[in-house]
Order: sequence, then structure tokens, then C-alpha cells
Amino acid sequence: MASTPSRPQSDAKFVRELAKILNDTDLTEIEVEHGDLKIRVARELPAAPAVHYAAAPAVTAAPAPAMVSTPAPAPAPAAAAEAKADPKSHAGAVNSPMVGTCYLRPSPDADAFKKTGDTVKEGETILLIEAMKTFNPITAPRSGKLAEILVEDAQPVEYGEPLFVII
Repeated sequence: MASTPSRPQSDAKFVRELAKILNDTDLTEIEVEHGDLKIRVARELPAAPAVHYAAAPAVTAAPAPAMVSTPAPAPAPAAAAEAKADPKSHAGAVNSPMVGTCYLRPSPDADAFKKTGDTVKEGETILLIEAMKTFNPITAPRSGKLAEILVEDAQPVEYGEPLFVII
């Protein structure tokens, strides 16, 4: 390493030498003390470029020519109802604002806050989500009928997961 300078002109030269060391190495900072002289040279590393991913385009195969004309089987009633009632796409679905454990009652020996079919008022507690030992009330964002509760008591939930539907 270069010797410690004793004059202002050589101080600037010394700082340039330290900067060159930073450029030539993986170091981001150098600090030198000698007597009452203290010099710190640092560089800021550029942030990694943000990577944005685009959804892959849907690939659809061309329909195969039909050899024999037969009617397609009708979908099972359960499958049709399931496709219709996707809770995530329902306008009245209320999603979890956090990751945690969902509780439908205030304590293990108490009744549930609300049941499917109950009329609810805006602001009423529907369930609790426990996160980091804190119980967070999840309230009705609007008045209406509690059409469906989509979670069970003591069930882990993810952020954005539908919890219940109000119509």
C-alpha cells in the first residue's frame, strides 16, 4: 500500500491511489488512519437490475379432426358447480390480509363469531387471524349475508386466500 502523505497535494494523490485499489478489487470501502490523518474512500455498488417476468403465452393445440361424431359427455354436476363457484373470483369474497392461523371463534369453548347464512353488519368480526402471537380481527367490509365461510377453525391461511363471501 502507498505510504501516508504529509502534504495536501500528496493527500489527493493518496486518495486517488485508494480509489484505484477499490476499482481493482472487490472492496467497497477503505479507511486509513495515520496520526491525525483519517481518510475513508467508499464506492456505491449499483443495485442489481430489476427482473420482470412476463407470463408465458398460452399455447393451444389445433383441434384434431374428428373421425367419428360422438356427443361429448356432460360434465359432472359437482364439477360444474365447482367451476361456477370459484370463491376467488366472487365479487363478495373477502381475502386474507396476512399469513397466519384462522380462528372462527374467540376462544376454544365459545361459539363461532358468525355462521354461514347469518346476516352481518359492516365492521362485525367474522373471524380472527393469529400472526406472531397477535390475534387480528377480520371484519365484514360491508353489510349483507354471509354466504359462505371458506376456511375451517385453526386452519393456516396465506395472504390473499379467500376467507368468506358476503352477498
